[in-house]
Amino acid sequence: MVRTTVSELVTKVGSEIGVSEWFEVTQHVIDDFAGATRDLQWIHVDAERASRESPFRTQDGVGCTVAHGFLTLSMLSHWMDSTVVIADRRAGINVGFNKVRFSGPVLVGSHIRARFTLASSDPIPGGAKLLWKVSVEREGHRRPVLTAAWLTRVLTAAVPEAASDQRASRSPRMSST
Repeated sequence: MVRTTVSELVTKVGSEIGVSEWFEVTQHVIDDFAGATRDLQWIHVDAERASRESPFRTQDGVGCTVAHGFLTLSMLSHWMDSTVVIADRRAGINVGFNKVRFSGPVLVGSHIRARFTLASSDPIPGGAKLLWKVSVEREGHRRPVLTAAWLTRVLTAAVPEAASDQRASRSPRMSST
């Protein structure tokens, strides 16, 4: 775990900031994610069928289920929070992604982890806008299973009212009619 502040963090643009702990992707984890997202495709949740028909194979050549790409992507927030602790952070906001690639399968039973490199930092009222280059690796494999350019905001102070008013004035007006 890395402990830092926003002012320390922004001096490390271009550096790898942290590497998460390994996480085991069990069938229970896959099934829970499938239930929450309603993505119940057999390749994820039907181990018996996957043993016969899956194109994804264990080292022993047995077909197996594979995790959802979005399951791996959704782990980024957890990994970031458990890997990089920003002491002066009041709140963190996911802004989105410039790029996401699912570049390899995550077979059931795999251990995966994330590497976080700070690509850029820009000041914003009350904090910083950060761009992270993220790579998720599968234990025992050289090629990552996911790469992403992830935009976040870290707020260290209350956003000044003038900045809030400017954002509100740019927002489309909603009508109840």
